[in-house]
Amino acid sequence: MAVTDKRILNRLYFVVAFLFLFACAVLFKLVTIQVMEGERYRGLAEKRTTKMFTIAPNRGDLYSDDGSLLATSVSRYEIRFDAQTVSDIDFKENVKPLSDALAKLLGKSSSHYQQLLRKAKENKNRYALLARNLDYSDYMAVKNFPLLNKGPYKGGLIIEQKTVREHPLGKIAERSVGYERLNEYNRYAGVGLERAFGPYLRGTEGKRLKQKIAKGQWKPIGLDNIIEPKDGYDVYSTIDVNIQDIAHHALLKQLEHYKADHGCVIVMETETGEIKAIANLGRTKEDKYYERLNYAIGESHEPGSTFKLMNLVNALEHKVIDTSTVIDTEKGSWKIYNHRVKDSKHGGYGKISVGKAFEVSSNTAFAKMIHNGYKENPGKYVNGLMGMRLNKELGLPIQGEGVPVIRFPGDKGWSGLSLAQMAYGYEVSLTPLQTLTFYNAIANNGEMVRPRLIKEVREMNRRVKTFEKEVIDPSICSQETIDKVKQLLKNVVEKEHGTGHGLYSRNFSMAGKTGTTQKNYVAKDPDKLKYISSFAGYFPAENPKYSCIVVIHEPDRSVGYYGADVSGPVFKSIAQKIYANNPLIDEVEMKIAEEPTLEDAYEKYYAEAQKKYNKVPNVRGMSGMDAISILENLGLKVEVKGNGKVRKQSINQGTDINKVDKIVLELS
Repeated sequence: MAVTDKRILNRLYFVVAFLFLFACAVLFKLVTIQVMEGERYRGLAEKRTTKMFTIAPNRGDLYSDDGSLLATSVSRYEIRFDAQTVSDIDFKENVKPLSDALAKLLGKSSSHYQQLLRKAKENKNRYALLARNLDYSDYMAVKNFPLLNKGPYKGGLIIEQKTVREHPLGKIAERSVGYERLNEYNRYAGVGLERAFGPYLRGTEGKRLKQKIAKGQWKPIGLDNIIEPKDGYDVYSTIDVNIQDIAHHALLKQLEHYKADHGCVIVMETETGEIKAIANLGRTKEDKYYERLNYAIGESHEPGSTFKLMNLVNALEHKVIDTSTVIDTEKGSWKIYNHRVKDSKHGGYGKISVGKAFEVSSNTAFAKMIHNGYKENPGKYVNGLMGMRLNKELGLPIQGEGVPVIRFPGDKGWSGLSLAQMAYGYEVSLTPLQTLTFYNAIANNGEMVRPRLIKEVREMNRRVKTFEKEVIDPSICSQETIDKVKQLLKNVVEKEHGTGHGLYSRNFSMAGKTGTTQKNYVAKDPDKLKYISSFAGYFPAENPKYSCIVVIHEPDRSVGYYGADVSGPVFKSIAQKIYANNPLIDEVEMKIAEEPTLEDAYEKYYAEAQKKYNKVPNVRGMSGMDAISILENLGLKVEVKGNGKVRKQSINQGTDINKVDKIVLELS
């Protein structure tokens, strides 16, 4: 018995010793982890529960040439509530006043918010949603509500900010303004001015630390960012809001009337190359029109008879013909090999001069002129066109410029018919903007300038970069040739037999060329045959200020399809409205004394507030509160950025109020 007890006792000693050694080992490991590896494990824990997030900067604003907003970044705020950080006493005391304040601002009942807050407190919710998509003024109001005004640590306030891009002009110039965003490969993609000048507009990202909480959510730590984001620069474009509005609505009206598939308009300042308007409208399945694609810059197509100007300049420079050279149009039909060239007028024009052939747009005359003039040396003809840079892209900052096509003898597609076909605008391809650039050079006495969409980049009032006029070619041809073709372009509109005579106005001079191009003619199926109607030119004819091109694709043939009928009236409407229309502009006069008294300021504001306006007034220089009151009384929705007096307004003065829904004011 004693032996058995001794064995049991030995085993107990052994177990106790083992447990003691094991406890020592555990204690040693804990000390080692705490002292020697504590920093590493604390870092791992922190890495798993905290994370650095990037903060998108405010993208710079995009302006028209007069300072009206085309695109702007607007801050939107999301308000959440951390119920765990709030003491029971503070919560009980403030839950009702907070719910009342939220109900008054956001529209739901006080009981709704009381229930939401109490449920968050009961469930220890650290990320309860109170409101989203708030503007700056509402966000500032919420920050001062009961309980939330105690901040993130005592009041449970969590603020998340994001920026959204808005276009104050709505659908007008939407495609030209464009967009930019990161794609799935984390690379910037987009279209229009937003993409072309993204490096200036983007700004620099900031950094903010967030903590991981329940359900995989991340809560911002504190109110301050680790690195503040730097806003992007502001970009000032060449677009004129009034001309853009005129071009947009003139094009839209004609597209709807002719039930066309799509079309575009470009208005360019002759001397500088500044694009004042660029409208692109395409038809939807619902027969509505919107800015679908940038046809003006990206769509290269056969120009048709507008290309006769390029051929005429080429032939005059080479002395192949003169404007007085007589050509037989052969009753409006001329056979070359197995192909017949036909005039739009049945029976032709008889024997006419080259000048008149241009005015009446005779295909047979131009086909004979170019074919017979260059058949022995077709390379000379093509080199002449290329010498005027018609085979080269314009090198625009906007991506997606269509590629011009000017074939050389021996190239794929060149044949014995090529000279005759190219003579009236087939077997070549240009974008509307490339065609307009050539017409603008003629209006500009031979100086070809690169079309320009941007004037300058600014940071507040500091110029970061200025974009100057760029001359592509100081002289595309001789002044003698320029003078001759300018007279003919004027005759197209003014002469009774000119194809553009229907556009003639005794009170306003214009010059240009019509174009009617067949599409799908290769299929030789009459039902599939469609047309492109064009008009390119400039105004006034004597001292050109603007050049313009209108291109409309696939008008309903039962309504009409000739360039003079379809595109010409759009050109005329734009030209006349730019120069003939002089709308009354309402302006708020602000004669501010050096030290006005409060009473004087109120009297001035009251006087202005009593005025009746049917157009947007100029509120620059007014105090923000006064400007808001006046504009809201006119029925406008007002968004404010900054504090102080009005520095800029997004909608230009003189704009009809019934065309405006929202106006953005910048205060400083």
